Amino acid sequence: MIKKWEKLPVFKKAMAIQKLVDHIIEAVEKTEIDFEKDIQAEMINHNLDYLKENSLIIPAKIAGAADEDMLYDIRMENAAIIRKAARELITDARGIQMHGFKDVEYLDLLRTEIDEFRVLFAEWVKTFDCWNYVIDRWGLFNPPGVNYDDIDPDDDIPFNPDLDDL
Repeated sequence: MIKKWEKLPVFKKAMAIQKLVDHIIEAVEKTEIDFEKDIQAEMINHNLDYLKENSLIIPAKIAGAADEDMLYDIRMENAAIIRKAARELITDARGIQMHGFKDVEYLDLLRTEIDEFRVLFAEWVKTFDCWNYVIDRWGLFNPPGVNYDDIDPDDDIPFNPDLDDL
């Protein structure tokens, strides 16, 4: 059974990026880069690990934020993590290139895919219902005009225990 979020264009693009990253990692591992030099080997292996990790975070967080009934601040928190992971893919690619990976056309393809993803992502985030919220007391992901120190309207509802018996 296909989940609703699996049909989202932003999710499909994230999965395509994940496959591309898998191919890039495989290509880097088969290249003539000297993995035996201690510091260089450690650094490039970290780059590959981060590349893989970031490519996995993106579709997972899209799936986690796809529920339209989810609160705005949680969806936006997932969106921020997705954006960070996508931007780090570009940084990870630069690191691989700096260590001597010569097949830069793969890295250029990744950059193009990330740029296409960015547009799909921005359009998807615009669909988030900013009025389905609780006040984010950290102040990061409140809808426009709502502040972290605003009084919660639900807090003003008086409690009358005698009404419970009705």
